[in-house]
Amino acid sequence: MLFFNFKNIKIQPMRKSLFLAILFSGIIFGALAQNPIKVACVGNSITEGPGRDHIDSYPLQMQHQLGESYQVKNFGVSGRTLLKKGDFPYWDEPQYQDVKDFQPDILIIKLGTNDSKPQNWSHKADFKKDYIEIIESLKRHMPENGKVFICIPVPVTKDNFGIRESVMVNEIKPWLFEIAGATGASIIDLYTPLKNKSDLLPDGVHPNKEGLGIMAKEVAKAIQ
Repeated sequence: MLFFNFKNIKIQPMRKSLFLAILFSGIIFGALAQNPIKVACVGNSITEGPGRDHIDSYPLQMQHQLGESYQVKNFGVSGRTLLKKGDFPYWDEPQYQDVKDFQPDILIIKLGTNDSKPQNWSHKADFKKDYIEIIESLKRHMPENGKVFICIPVPVTKDNFGIRESVMVNEIKPWLFEIAGATGASIIDLYTPLKNKSDLLPDGVHPNKEGLGIMAKEVAKAIQ
């Protein structure tokens, strides 16, 4: 703990309050730098990006935007589903446990894109239940005042890899709002900012570096 003796500091009265404000702002900033706000980004290939440690991924672009008072970590795994009965469930990955061990202050979940594939969406009856369960399971490893954000996935400008825009918009998107209401999570809309920017999604599904930068900006704005 730091103690200051102001008796021997001669400052003009009108400037003393400014001096104290600057001093204590520095102390608070220093505390944040030592104990940054931990942000966990859960998702599929759109979260993982070119690689979990690649500077172009949206979590690391967001780290650059947020600065040293935040610690952003990428827990994305390519091709993974939210559905437990999906072809490649996120639940089975080591990153699921890694998020718990990280004990984030803020949790960002962007899953659902791969769930729209026919072989996965045949289990759609479990989608809401599984989504609520993953939120509740991860919240148990967060501080009491931790915050959860659910992302409306980016648009599918061209159906590819079995991923279908019609399912994303007409079924998954409305359910995400219901899930947020049931869990107290907040919504981050990543669909609208990229809706009319098909050039930023070269294969119709995965944003390029600029598109990932837009995602990073939107998520950073929401959590700040």
